[in-house]
Amino acid sequence: MSVFTLPAITKKKNRLGRGHGRNGGKSGRGQKGQKSRAGYSAKKGFEGGQTPLYMRFPKGRGVKQINPSQVKKPIAITLGVLRAFEDGSIVGPGQLHKRGYVPKRTDLVKLIGNGELKGKYTVRVHACTPGARAVVEKNGGTIELIERKTA
Repeated sequence: MSVFTLPAITKKKNRLGRGHGRNGGKSGRGQKGQKSRAGYSAKKGFEGGQTPLYMRFPKGRGVKQINPSQVKKPIAITLGVLRAFEDGSIVGPGQLHKRGYVPKRTDLVKLIGNGELKGKYTVRVHACTPGARAVVEKNGGTIELIERKTA
């Protein structure tokens, strides 16, 4: 009975630099020099004696410029969203977050829209359009503006 064996899939790696008998004297490291010696490892950012890139750039000084894409914009909430809450309830960023209308509790919220609204609500938002304010106050509700924190 013969035992069937599969051929090796990966080739065995040569053990370089372990004597002159098998793999030659230089072991693929070229001739003489720093890189041919044992224990050599290039430091991060080393460019062969040339001034490294990180040292060639000017260092950051002064006030950082505001990138328009990093300015926080409020999330718009319509009057229709208020209809999902019970009459007489207090609606703020926390309640809107729990119901899934706002991604994070810390997001800025702006109430927009004009139209029909039934019910009396106390709405706590960071900003509000004049039309939305008029509709909420017409039904006996109030709008409380949350002050934005400026860093």
